[in-house]
Amino acid sequence: MRYSAWNIFKQGLTGNKGWTRAWRDATPKADYDIVIVGGGGHGLATAYYLAKEFGLTNVAVVEKGWLGSGNIGRNTTIIRSNYLLEGNQPFYELSLKLWEGLEQDFNYNAMVSQRGILNLIHSDPQRDAFVRRGNAMQLSGADAEILDRDRLKKMCPFLDFENARFPVQGAIWQPRGGTVRHDAVAWGYARGADARGVDIIQNCEVTGFVMDGGACKGVETTRGTIRAEKVAVCVAGSSGRVMDMAGMRLPIESHVLQAFVSEGLKPVIPGVITFGAGHFYVSQSDKGGLVFGGDIDGYNSYAQRGNLPVVEDVCEGGMAIMPMIGRARLLRMWGGLMDMSMDGSPFIDKTHISGLYFNGGWCYGGFKATPASGFCYAHLLATDRPHETAAQYRLDRFRRGVPIDEKGQGAQPNLH
Repeated sequence: MRYSAWNIFKQGLTGNKGWTRAWRDATPKADYDIVIVGGGGHGLATAYYLAKEFGLTNVAVVEKGWLGSGNIGRNTTIIRSNYLLEGNQPFYELSLKLWEGLEQDFNYNAMVSQRGILNLIHSDPQRDAFVRRGNAMQLSGADAEILDRDRLKKMCPFLDFENARFPVQGAIWQPRGGTVRHDAVAWGYARGADARGVDIIQNCEVTGFVMDGGACKGVETTRGTIRAEKVAVCVAGSSGRVMDMAGMRLPIESHVLQAFVSEGLKPVIPGVITFGAGHFYVSQSDKGGLVFGGDIDGYNSYAQRGNLPVVEDVCEGGMAIMPMIGRARLLRMWGGLMDMSMDGSPFIDKTHISGLYFNGGWCYGGFKATPASGFCYAHLLATDRPHETAAQYRLDRFRRGVPIDEKGQGAQPNLH
């Protein structure tokens, strides 16, 4: 069923009794060409692009819970492509371009809102670094602009420009950045993949891999054995545990990243604002709530909840740049599982096990990368060749000495 203004009008006249299910509740078959482990944004996007771009529809997506129960529904909804290094910038610019046409592409309202993103500048060296980043962005076709203090003050007069410790001197602005409704992305991709024949199987946890002569030939699940020519894993913070079932150790750690929502307020935040002297980022939802977050919890965890020291640190960051946030009441908070890689950049690659593929290590960048991750992973699965924008996201890059260290903090995932 195609969504349109006419259908909304028609269903309104008939008591909304004619809407069909967004996707089927598929029963797993015995064999598929490709089984995708993980029904989050990346897994569903991969299935969608496999069907749409490559005509591969004998595909199953297996999810241990329900769609939207993982990180795709537990993030701060920000999209951007303001990266520096050549291994990252073209990839995230591809993702932003896919975001821009996404709703028309899969015929679903994902509430893509390109309100812009501001990264605040607090010192002269930081301005120099952001000018360099802006030049790299423009070289890859992205948009970037350096705002001086006066122009930023007109845009965001509520910022604490006179803060003695963190004076606000300007910002780097990407007008095409913004926010998207997180769980709607999962629903849109699921609906689009299902319409093209992909089986989406919920409440189906993978308990092991089917190995035959050193090659991966399928998965063992709580709903039986499912055989496949290729198995594609993309399970975010659970990557280490799932890949361990295949005997693989990954160069990642799992950490919790907390997010917060305030009470509903009148419109005040023009887009997305990030603190340049700490880790704090904030936007405002369509319902008026301030949506914000900060750093990961420094210890390893598989829990979808955080701790109070990080709550305090995030709130301190908000108070440092916009003291008015101290008057807002916090309504709720949650945690997502981050699979933090050793250089802060992801992996989209074959493994050394024939038939087994891996997508993970997204750190903070998973949500904004959803379209490009799915597109490039689908390209790899369909052609057995990496997409040009993801060619550096190799599992062996540390052994080869070519990490993509965007933040320059080395092999300390708890600092990324």
